[in-house]
Amino acid sequence: MPTSDRRGAWFTLACVLLLGLFLLRNGSAGSADSTDGPPRPAPALAARHATTAPQPPAPAPLPPSSPRRITIPSLTVDAPLTEVGLDTDGWIQAPPLTRGNLAGWYRGGVTPGERGTSVIVGHVDNTAGPAVFYGLGAVKRGSRIEIPRADGRTAVFTVYGVELFAKRDFPARRVYADGPVPELRVITCGGGYTKKTGYDGNVVTFARLTGER
Repeated sequence: MPTSDRRGAWFTLACVLLLGLFLLRNGSAGSADSTDGPPRPAPALAARHATTAPQPPAPAPLPPSSPRRITIPSLTVDAPLTEVGLDTDGWIQAPPLTRGNLAGWYRGGVTPGERGTSVIVGHVDNTAGPAVFYGLGAVKRGSRIEIPRADGRTAVFTVYGVELFAKRDFPARRVYADGPVPELRVITCGGGYTKKTGYDGNVVTFARLTGER
């Protein structure tokens, strides 16, 4: 089995067992005033369940290259990326909570643009207020997500779905499944919030590679 295929298969299993649990476990990493602040944007009704719609053919996968930034023009997101891995307890690490405009690419998976599913995570808020993916739930189907990479290429993804999943129903296999084309998941906390239990869900954006520049 080629190295990229092995990594894709391993990544699917690791995400099912670890990453989904991490995101749910760490949903409490929010602002101390979250219950009193403005509501977080939630996926629009028109965008929900769009992940079942037929998708156009994806271009040929890109070779491996570490991502450097993530931009979502429709949300005015332009943030550096750091690599995240597993901590000593076997959980996927999050970007430092104190750096609100920093997102994390899980280095145990494929790089954005490679065949398979790459994952980028970030906080919705912190004690200072809204963080990098505060508006993620408002992204529209057809929006672009661009990932500048170390090789000078920018992988361009098109959003085809955004959904809010409750902790108790988080569909890890569906979200992180390995596949034959380059896919991207951008994930943050979402749903209701209490100081005792944190956020009760996750906002997940589904996107597919549609070009490069």
